[in-house]
Amino acid sequence: MTATLVTTPYGKLQGTEEEGVKVWRGVPFAAPPVGKLRFRAPQPPQPWDSVREAFSFGPVSHQPVSTSSTRFGGLSPEYSEDCLYLNVWSPAEAGESLPVMVWIHGGTFVTGAGSQPMFDGARMARNGNVVLVTVNYRLGPFGFLHLSPFGGDFASNAGLLDQIAALEWVQGNIAAFGGDPQRVTVFGESAGSMSIAALLAMPAASGLFAGAIMESGAAQSLPPQQAQEIAAALLAELGLTPGSDPQLLDHLPAEQIMEAAARMTYKLSGEALSMFFQPVVEPATLPADPAEAVAGGAARGIPLLIGTNLHEGNLFFREERPGESFGQSLKSLELLMGIDDLAELADGYPKSWEGQAEFLTDLFFWGSSIAFAESQSAAAPVWMYRFDWTVEGHPLLEKAVHGAEILYVFGNLHLLKQYGLSVTPEMQRLSEVMQKTWTAFAHHGNPSIANLEWPQYRRDSRATLIFDRETRVVQDPDADKRRRLFSAQANWPKVFSAGASDSRG
Repeated sequence: MTATLVTTPYGKLQGTEEEGVKVWRGVPFAAPPVGKLRFRAPQPPQPWDSVREAFSFGPVSHQPVSTSSTRFGGLSPEYSEDCLYLNVWSPAEAGESLPVMVWIHGGTFVTGAGSQPMFDGARMARNGNVVLVTVNYRLGPFGFLHLSPFGGDFASNAGLLDQIAALEWVQGNIAAFGGDPQRVTVFGESAGSMSIAALLAMPAASGLFAGAIMESGAAQSLPPQQAQEIAAALLAELGLTPGSDPQLLDHLPAEQIMEAAARMTYKLSGEALSMFFQPVVEPATLPADPAEAVAGGAARGIPLLIGTNLHEGNLFFREERPGESFGQSLKSLELLMGIDDLAELADGYPKSWEGQAEFLTDLFFWGSSIAFAESQSAAAPVWMYRFDWTVEGHPLLEKAVHGAEILYVFGNLHLLKQYGLSVTPEMQRLSEVMQKTWTAFAHHGNPSIANLEWPQYRRDSRATLIFDRETRVVQDPDADKRRRLFSAQANWPKVFSAGASDSRG
């Protein structure tokens, strides 16, 4: 049985016990990335002598201040470069070494934190008998500015390196918290899921986890030239010319860098969908595009659970929200995905906000996830899901929008009150099924549970578990649409072509 006082190689940590779960918050897994460590690879944390209280969440990475009451529960967290902290939940009565689930949050690589209330790990740890870890990583320009070409010891993909540092901390420390370092599953949503796609391709992450769950996001990366142009644009916004000493970046106020990033983003894209800060393909950290690497067997032997929500795009395109025209939106999506011309495929969609939402769902989320699943299915077992649950008449959740599954996975349904909803028995049952399958995957490398056999995803059957009022397996859902997605363009990037060779059957 794990005590709330644990000893790590860095010092003693005092946690708390809350409703049958032991919790340690704000645990440093790397040194503060400030000063000479800004824009550099993370370094180990400094040891401490006295007992360190792990009662409160650490600061979160610099990001646009949240105007939503849902992201941080109406509270205003501390925003800081000193943000490399993680949180651990462990069942109080655990009598054995338990599987570990490490959550990587989403937020388009510019927002979010492991301390968001929707990611509270207590219910999942207790109900699923797992040790649950949530992590922070550097975001926006601090985590995803492609600076390695500028010389010195600048790192690119610093945010991904932070995630690897957290996973290395898990390997070296989690046994003291009741976890088994040989049974680590990474799971994440949106940018967190895209991060996992990158981790599956990164040599430095090899051996740090045994399974992966990817929710609503597949391989996504920038080519080096485009990423270098973005970095140069931000440096110019900061007044740094090509001849300037890049070491000046060490001394600029963090707020000045954030303001410059916001100006640059608006100048380059306005209000359009864009991701200027994201993983970049570069030799030292991510030597190949994640989709190509996985298609080549980089993640051989790592079981994968992957899926999307039925109406992902309806979070971004809604009737009451002014936005781009269909043509402008199409150009934004072409830029985002690195595809030259989507006009032919787009002809099958209404030229309206509903059409924009559906096209984004099908192409950016669903299609890329199918391609990724196909690639990995040649190297390891893969399971595919789709989240279809909706709430009739609700202004947002009448669609299964991007991120809607998270509260059900974590079992934090009480937070639905923020959306004006009360928890129904149907919602509770759905959450229990999702949580049981996710944690079964962590325990056994297979998400099947009692009374629910979940077949593997294979190209000849494409079994997909639909989470809805009736949880059921469907073979090749929306087959005609899938065929059209994969046959429309011969010049699509590797994110699709890697998995498209047999996709038309």
